[in-house]
Amino acid sequence: MHPKPAVRAIIRDPENRILFLKRANTDYLPDHWCLPGGKIDFGDSAEMAVCQEINEETGLFCTGYTFLFYRDNLPTETLATHFVTLFFECTVTGDIVLNEESSEFAWIAQENLVNYPIAFQNEEAVRKYWSEQKTNHTENHEE
Repeated sequence: MHPKPAVRAIIRDPENRILFLKRANTDYLPDHWCLPGGKIDFGDSAEMAVCQEINEETGLFCTGYTFLFYRDNLPTETLATHFVTLFFECTVTGDIVLNEESSEFAWIAQENLVNYPIAFQNEEAVRKYWSEQKTNHTENHEE
């Protein structure tokens, strides 16, 4: 058994809300919300994977990406798989058209995150993202 590499996209709108997808047609955590993303296929770079996953799951086109951080998603009682997930902030164009993996989408603001059942510990990643945004914003204004 080895860890599996995965990617997740943090896509935000002008109000700093983040795009989440509601999982469908799955045996694991149906009706939970997660960031667009998935496993990295053999032969694909992480950057290729995040752009492909965005397009496959949302119909959006990735126009830019920045690697943010990684998280170890260790095995739990409910999921025996170990993922090493790479998080990217992505910019996109187009209109959202969901594939069969998702039943709906939502732009979720920081204060509303607690109202959604989130899969794969993605809530911890977006909290880290929002926290680092505030830190960077404060540091840039203090210079």
